[in-house]
Amino acid sequence: SETVASGTACAARGGFTAVFAMANTDPVTDSVARAAHIAALGRAAGNAEVFPVGSITIGLAGERLSPIAEMAAAGVRMFSDDGRCVMNSALMREALQLSAVHGVIIAQHSQDHVLAGPEAAADERSVAADLGLTGWPWAAESTIIARDVQLAELTGGHLHACHITTAESVEVVRWAKARGVQVTAEVTPHHLLLDSQHLRALDTTFKVNPPLRGSEDIEALRAALADGTIDVIGTDHAPHDPAAKQGDFAHAKPGMLGLEQALASVLETMVNTGRMGWTDVVRVMSAMPARITGASGQGGALRPGEVANLVLVDPVRRARVDRERSSSASRNNPYHGLELPDPIEMTFYSGHLSYSRRS
Repeated sequence: SETVASGTACAARGGFTAVFAMANTDPVTDSVARAAHIAALGRAAGNAEVFPVGSITIGLAGERLSPIAEMAAAGVRMFSDDGRCVMNSALMREALQLSAVHGVIIAQHSQDHVLAGPEAAADERSVAADLGLTGWPWAAESTIIARDVQLAELTGGHLHACHITTAESVEVVRWAKARGVQVTAEVTPHHLLLDSQHLRALDTTFKVNPPLRGSEDIEALRAALADGTIDVIGTDHAPHDPAAKQGDFAHAKPGMLGLEQALASVLETMVNTGRMGWTDVVRVMSAMPARITGASGQGGALRPGEVANLVLVDPVRRARVDRERSSSASRNNPYHGLELPDPIEMTFYSGHLSYSRRS
């Protein structure tokens, strides 16, 4: 569905000079050697720096921890089982203990597999019943975050809550931060811009996990991003080939492209509505991600002697999204046909031009 070369080309087109590649690679990034291989592929592609995310558990199976200490010593900064929630509380506690010792981040896809199993396909409180689909309840997300922030408090580890989507999850993160828990959180561009009503046509392009939510959840997410409860934007870029998206909605694979229109979505929902300014955009899409992950040479100030990782933007340009113009190897773009900001003019990675609108 995507290679490191095509994925980093998407990143450059979206204005990014660094990406964190989730561990659901083939094979899974659950060893020092495999993490080094992903980083090397990124260097060879030359479009953006690629930081490999190690898996929390071997093979993403949720049964035994990956060699987190060894991978941390080799420079891996973040660990996640990607779209598979670590349900075993004892394993999650141990992972967060290792986080505290080695200064790494444990990033969780928060989904209680009993409340929202593989068949869960749509937001339970807004559209699932109307569409005859199995519901994905809000509590399946917020209860896992509630468990994990308490484990982070217990251990002193750093929990990162991936792609949160509900008002209740926002409140849990806000509560944990007020207690001084080391927790950070992200929201995706698509959960800011797109709502669950897009599912009414049963177009599988809009199937994503966690699902698109209703208007009240979207309002809570936007407010939390503006006030700093949610720290960063995470694209959850998930390319799929056409076969994976064919068939009925309930059985199609979840996931959508996210890198190329990430900035556009944030501008449309947060800047053009007056909730954030460009300084805030830099904070949530560049400076804070770099600070949280310790990504040196990224998200810094523009001054002589600094690494030239930067993007030039046109703040007013708009255009209609055409999925056929994507740099991705896939075409599952939920923004196709929408008129959105089209800001990226040029991206420079490590001093060389990695993307130009004119080329």
